[in-house]
Order: sequence, then C-alpha cells, then structure tokens
Amino acid sequence: MSHIVVIGAGQAGASLVAKLRNLGHSGAVTLIGAETAPPYQRPPLSKAYLLGDMAVERLYLRPESFYAENDITLRLDTNVQGIDRDNRTVTTGGETVPYDMLALCTGSVPRRLPDSIGRALGGVHVVRTLTDVDDMAPEFAPGRRVLIVGGGYIGLEAAAVAAKKGLDVTLVEMADRILQRVASPETSDYFRALHTAHGVKILEGVGLETLTGESRVTGARLSDGTEIAVDFVIVGVGITPATQLAEAAGLEIENGIRTDAEGRTSDPHIWAAGDCTSFPWRGQRIRLESVPNAIDQAECVAQNMLGAGKEYVAKPWFWSDQYDIKLQIAGLNAGYTRVFTRKGDKEGSQSIWYYNGDRLLAVDAMNDPRAYMIGKRLIEGGKSPDPMAVTDPATDLKALM
Repeated sequence: MSHIVVIGAGQAGASLVAKLRNLGHSGAVTLIGAETAPPYQRPPLSKAYLLGDMAVERLYLRPESFYAENDITLRLDTNVQGIDRDNRTVTTGGETVPYDMLALCTGSVPRRLPDSIGRALGGVHVVRTLTDVDDMAPEFAPGRRVLIVGGGYIGLEAAAVAAKKGLDVTLVEMADRILQRVASPETSDYFRALHTAHGVKILEGVGLETLTGESRVTGARLSDGTEIAVDFVIVGVGITPATQLAEAAGLEIENGIRTDAEGRTSDPHIWAAGDCTSFPWRGQRIRLESVPNAIDQAECVAQNMLGAGKEYVAKPWFWSDQYDIKLQIAGLNAGYTRVFTRKGDKEGSQSIWYYNGDRLLAVDAMNDPRAYMIGKRLIEGGKSPDPMAVTDPATDLKALM
C-alpha cells in the first residue's frame, strides 16, 4: 500500500490523516509538524485561551494517543527542508522520508513589522501559534499599556481580551476604517462602537511609523506624529500562505499553492489543502482562511487521494468572538454593491446582508444565529430574497426559504 506523507500538523493536516484512516486507507501515513504540540485549534488562542478560560489540553483536536492508535506516525518539532519531486522524498533534518503521495497543509504565517521600525524589539508579539500566545500571556496585567497594530479580526479579538483584563488599549488601523478589507462600513461601525464602549482607543487612518526603545519596546510614533508610551505591542496585520516549500519544489503558485478542483497541485503526486491553497470556486480562484474550509477541503482531498475524483465545493463561513458578541459570517461579500441592515430580536443583535445587484452574497450576523443560519441556507441554495423583505421587521426570515 502507498505511503502518504502530510506536511503541516494543523487543522487541515490533522483532518486529512484522520479522514484517510476513516476511509479505510491501510497504507503508511506520516504527519509532520514543525511545532512541539500535537495538532490543536487556533481560533481559541486569541480568545478563550488568552483569557485563561481554556486549558491547553482542550485546544488539542484529538488526544495525542489518537495518532498511535490509528497507526499514524506523528512527527512533531520537525522542519521539512525540501521536497524532491523526482525521487518522491522529503528531507527533514538530514533524514529522507519517501512518499507515494504527498499533501501540503502548511497553513499560513503572520505578517510581521519590518525590521526598520522595531520588529526585533522585545515585547513585540504576533498571534498565530501556541508559543506566540504563551509568550505574550504574562504581558496581560491590569493597567499595562498595549498597542495593537491592525484593525482586522485578530487585532480586534486581541483588543477585546486586553480590555476585559483591564489593560489600557490603543488600536491603530492604517486604512480609513477597521475591518475595511473584509466587511461593510455598517459592520465596522458596529464593532467600533462596541470596542469604544469597552474603553479601547481606536485610531483609524493612522499607521505605525516606528517603535521606540533600546532592547524592549517602550513607545511608538504614529504616522500623524503622535507619540505614545506602550508596555508591549501586538501586530495583527494579516497572514500570508506558507508556500516556501512548494515554491522551492517548483509547484505552481497563485495566491497560495495552486490546485485543481480536486485539490491536486501541478504535480499529480502532490495535493494541498487549507490556508496555503488557492482553488477554483464559482468561476474564480480563491483562498479561504478559515477552520471550516481547512476541515472540509482536507477531507475532500483525502477522498481524492484514494481515488474518489470529487470536486471540492466550498461553503464559506467564518466567526469571531469579541466580548459578549458572536459574529457569524456566511458567504463571501467580495463584489457587493448594496448592503442592508436587519435589527435582531435581542438588544444589540443585528445582521448585515450583502447583495450584488439582486443576488445575495453574504450575511454578517451579530448575536443573531437565526439570521446567520437562514442566510447561510439561502446562499448555499442560490436564493436571493427581496432586500426589502429581509429588512422588514415583520418578515419571518424562515418564510424567505
């Protein structure tokens, strides 16, 4: 039986190897991860885990014993130096591991500050791995001053944790508004008001010029000339697909590792899934940074590695927890031309509905799970209700199905 090697022991890699065994693959399976911890959930890192509400063991996707019990060779703390496509081997620390089929689930890496503006100073953190969060956790003491660079979801989630822990929080966003790349002005307005009500100082249209300090950060100079004192900094300015191994191996890259609809790369013996991957979707090529996509795409790739010949049809959805607000997003809002707001049944709940012309694209639901679930079903079913009916509080959303 063939030996399947999976590089990347995150959500996609762990889902892929589990699915292989679930489907009855009896050949050798090796999962290689660079981190020392077994595969774990990343979303709680910037929420419940950073708050101290979740023990590290609860982060693990499965007990570490799962892998041995299912005859999966789990190699942690292992960096892959290269892929030899001709001989079908990967090199790890001088050792050569042969494969019959290879899956790349290398995920993504956080963007960091340039060295020229203080990246190397102590007290400058990113939020991506368990080690990242463990390193910054001692910084979260009441009264300390934190600067958060970036007003996307990671930055806002970190701001919410810091504010709940009693820190003095300043967030800077270079764009005109927070969430500008991913959400409508209406959604930005909602979360700006939420954070301001919790004492977070949000500065929009303001970038970071430089951090100051000798060996450790002590302050920051902003693009408008303002200088502020800080005790530590969290950088949340996005992520990029981890494509270095694929590029070095000569695989096609297009906003990630380019795959076909089944998850196969430009090499017929190499597959890819998760954040690192771009794939065809509704006549375009997209890359999704989400847990649901990592799971669903990896499981589809596992089936196809065993010969299923099944196209992956993504059903995009996302979520974010900030304070007592759960944001749930269905669909992709790219290309929207009109936005409509529906008030929810409870105080502070509402949903934002994105349309391109008459076609429903996406829904942002804040503490409104009913709007999210119905919006998701409408989008997946290709149905686009009249926006006037959506925004009419007298309309029973379920009737729109």
